[in-house]
Amino acid sequence: MAPSGSGGLRRSCQRVLRWIPVIFITIIVAWSYYAYAIQLCIESIEDIGEKIITLLAYHVIFILFTWAYWKTIFTGPMTPSKEFHLSYSDREQLEREGRGEAHHEVLKRLVKDLPIYTRTMSGGVRYCQRCQLLKPDRSHHCSVCDKCVLKMDHHCPWVNNCVGFSNYKFFLLFLAYSLLYCIFITATDVRYFILYWTEGLPDTQAKFHIMFLFFAASMFSVSLFSLFGYHCWLVCKNRSTLEAFRAPAFRNGTDKNGFSLGFSKNFRQVFGDEKKYWLLPVFSSLGDGCSFPTCLVNQDPEQPSASSRHNPPVKSSGESQHFPARPLRDSQTRLLSEGVGQNDQRGTSNPAVTIENET
Repeated sequence: MAPSGSGGLRRSCQRVLRWIPVIFITIIVAWSYYAYAIQLCIESIEDIGEKIITLLAYHVIFILFTWAYWKTIFTGPMTPSKEFHLSYSDREQLEREGRGEAHHEVLKRLVKDLPIYTRTMSGGVRYCQRCQLLKPDRSHHCSVCDKCVLKMDHHCPWVNNCVGFSNYKFFLLFLAYSLLYCIFITATDVRYFILYWTEGLPDTQAKFHIMFLFFAASMFSVSLFSLFGYHCWLVCKNRSTLEAFRAPAFRNGTDKNGFSLGFSKNFRQVFGDEKKYWLLPVFSSLGDGCSFPTCLVNQDPEQPSASSRHNPPVKSSGESQHFPARPLRDSQTRLLSEGVGQNDQRGTSNPAVTIENET
């Protein structure tokens, strides 16, 4: 009982310690609110009109920033649905077969009727021994959360959460609004920062808050700009951070652009079709996180190809690559509905569609 008790205590301590980065960010944000809203706007700005406009603009950005941060932290990562979990009999069979060829054949049989197209680097079926499930495309096991996460991007200590399918849009908006927050503070604080050095400000408590606020906002702006720019590039290419470091492997080899559908569709896969939700921390991503349209050049020989007999490929002008016919869910089919025409059958399969070559 002692080892179990000590292990539980250690895990509890780890859970508490993981909140330290979040608490640190919260304290910085709370101080920045006091320094900007109270010390700068109310105490230092003398013009009433400028004071009102600055406070209104600041609070709009502040609310969006804190809303996005809150959603990123407290939106739990989504895990694979039940259809990807092995039944008791399948688990027993895998245990009996060991790690040999028979084990691989059992996994190949189980994965045949699932919308799974990625493989391990050696060509095997992606199976999580700890969660005892067949990994959906783009999902990975997070050692910190101790679970498989759909479309896992990374585990972020600054939000104490896994960034994946369920909260990736919130994470992007958090980066965007935190960058806008820092730029706004820097731009509106710079005049009073200069007055500090030219001794144009009275020697009060606000003087020091204004100085440190400018330095903090400027430094955070630089780091946030590079991080936000990197994730914008990932969205444009339809890649996660993990996929950027290691290209996903399919039956016919690795393909770094395997999930890229072109800029517009890549963007809508994360932000959705309804423009009114794009700038709000409201979930609007397309799909269920378990299956994704691909732009594979060659058909996976292990997957059913019956749909290709009913739906001929649709061609577009110019150079193009063909999607293989593959089963899609309703929400996934919406992604490819534009440009496919009336032949697309929703909820069952989509015809082979085309995209422009990616560089």
